Amino acid sequence: MKKIFTLGLFVFAMFLGTGSLMAQSNKIEVNKKASEQTEALAKVIKCDNNQKDQVYLALQEFTQATLDLKNASVVKEGAVEKIKTLLDTKMQDILNETQYERYEAFYEENLKTL
Repeated sequence: MKKIFTLGLFVFAMFLGTGSLMAQSNKIEVNKKASEQTEALAKVIKCDNNQKDQVYLALQEFTQATLDLKNASVVKEGAVEKIKTLLDTKMQDILNETQYERYEAFYEENLKTL
């Protein structure tokens, strides 16, 4: 009886561990994509380190939101546009006018497919 109980506890612990492992791999994937996009964008818009850090955080949030939408079983109408608008608003706050224009061109070529 004790062995069955121990086995059941072990299986339960493995089940819980698998969920957190998947969440960690998603976070790693999001961070990797955000980092790659930030590096590519930084070359295009020619930003300083402070702006680069802020752009990374904005792209990280955008990437996580788009990944969540892809994994969702039900997506509300207008959710994609809302995420894009949120990213645009953050980028307008971070970048100057010239940098923002370059960002918009970059977005059309690279980020639309995320």
